[in-house]
Amino acid sequence: MFSTLMKRVALSSLLTCSAMAVADQSDYKLMVIDQSITADVAQNRQYEQAFNDCALSVKEKKFSEAETLCSKAISLLNTSKVPSYKRRELTSFTLSNRGVARIMSENDTAALSDFYEAVQISGNELVEHNLTRAKKNLAL
Repeated sequence: MFSTLMKRVALSSLLTCSAMAVADQSDYKLMVIDQSITADVAQNRQYEQAFNDCALSVKEKKFSEAETLCSKAISLLNTSKVPSYKRRELTSFTLSNRGVARIMSENDTAALSDFYEAVQISGNELVEHNLTRAKKNLAL
């Protein structure tokens, strides 16, 4: 079951991220979880809701709210009963989304910190894209 769930999360992230990419925000990528195909565990649903609400808030340019929601998602994930490798990847995605919220609110130092930490946790292509984009935009 876990393998199927992880594949679905990864696939839905890949499929929805390009759709969720905010072109007018320098092509940063936001990851979302397709809740219709994930396990119906209350704790997972809370994390997934906070995770997706964070991405929606970024899209709606509510960056402070997005940062709060991503931080909440990280806290919920840290207390969830999921395998450590799944927790690392999802934490990486959440940090990357929070980094996008922070860079859009011109909190560049915190954003870069989130992006670097996300890449260290999981070298996912979308996470690396956000770090590369931030460094380019900030001329680093």
